[in-house]
Amino acid sequence: MYYIDADGKPKRPYMIHRALLGSVERFFGLLIEQYAGNFPLWLAPEQVKVLPITDDCNEYATKVVATLQEANLRADLDDRSEKIGAKIRDAELMKVPYMFVVGGREAREDSVAVRKHGTGDLGVKTLNAAIELLQAEVAGKGLIRN
Repeated sequence: MYYIDADGKPKRPYMIHRALLGSVERFFGLLIEQYAGNFPLWLAPEQVKVLPITDDCNEYATKVVATLQEANLRADLDDRSEKIGAKIRDAELMKVPYMFVVGGREAREDSVAVRKHGTGDLGVKTLNAAIELLQAEVAGKGLIRN
């Protein structure tokens, strides 16, 4: 391959190619494709979605999110004024690994109703027990299997 330079003579072109992030981008693309966006708990960008049943429970739900974040878990609050079924459906569509549903009873008992993506209801657990469950799964102890 040659090109004609300004002086009218043929020259051979040189191309320097550098792809610093190309392989990383391909890796993440393959990872997303492999999991179909349904990441394991340790890899999920959002590990827990806290879903208050009513607006009256938002204060306790905020406390739950803060406690989860202090335990180094990635948690967000869905405090929209929607029905709980819609919040659960949205979290399932977003493929959030765990949902903590909180209502008046959970606030009084310092507990959460745990739901796992694709599995459903796992029952009511104290907040500390639920956190220990998630930390064990993140650490690879695998107390909950898919």
